[in-house]
Amino acid sequence: MHARKITKFGITDITLLLTATIWGINFTAVKYTSSFLSPLAFTWLRVLLVMVTLFIVALLQGMPWPAKKDVLSLLGLGVLGNGIYQLLFIHALAISRVADAALLVATAPAFIGIISYFRGVEKLSKKSVIGVVMSILGVAIIIFGSTREVTNSTSFLGIGLVLAAVVCWSIFTVGLQSFTQRINPVQINAITITGGMIPLLLLTPKALTGVDFTTIPTLGWVGLFYSSVISMGLAYIFWFRGVRVIGPTRTAVYANLQPAVAIVVAWILLGELPTVWQGIGAGTIIGGIILTRS
Repeated sequence: MHARKITKFGITDITLLLTATIWGINFTAVKYTSSFLSPLAFTWLRVLLVMVTLFIVALLQGMPWPAKKDVLSLLGLGVLGNGIYQLLFIHALAISRVADAALLVATAPAFIGIISYFRGVEKLSKKSVIGVVMSILGVAIIIFGSTREVTNSTSFLGIGLVLAAVVCWSIFTVGLQSFTQRINPVQINAITITGGMIPLLLLTPKALTGVDFTTIPTLGWVGLFYSSVISMGLAYIFWFRGVRVIGPTRTAVYANLQPAVAIVVAWILLGELPTVWQGIGAGTIIGGIILTRS
């Protein structure tokens, strides 16, 4: 293992901040849109739409495609990170609160850091480790604050599904690190998204049967486009760039901003006032990111 040279704060960090914002908003978009579709139908449409879009963009780029061996490896990673992950995620969100799911997804840096270390992908400095721990502590503070109010809406099954999804995403992110060094990010995204369609075709071939598309409002279609092309297309490309430039673990720390973004969005759109615990947690998360990237 070797320590990765840390680049200065720049465009990669800005795009990762944008990614965290996109994904933070996406929880609400998915929750809203999936209320008009079954979880499986929504996942099918989401993955299919972004797959077609990415292949069109990749073909327009006119770049040579990766070797067959790389394509097969990326398809395999896509099965895990875009297929199984999406199935677990959408079912978890259907039975869980948006805030709970967002908070649990923010534990990804811990899993990614552990996997990266044992696979020899990267070795973090003591300062970076402290930063990761601070970010996770910030998430724990937010969770602690939210659990002070007793609620019946939290599902233990939902929690289990989200954590399983996070593990899939973590393995996916670490596994992509070597490919991001030599393959165009749009092509990586297109191939891995295609891999995500494999479990959907095998496990849920009739997911769209009986769907009445006329009942979906315009805002529902906007939510589908956002959660597909923006969240899985554009944001994934930013994510892959981060993995290539600053490494899986430091990239993953930015995902800890998702709960904070979700809280702010809920405050603006739903009138849910942030709590003191949420403010302290968000500040700790941001501090952890700054320390990790210093």
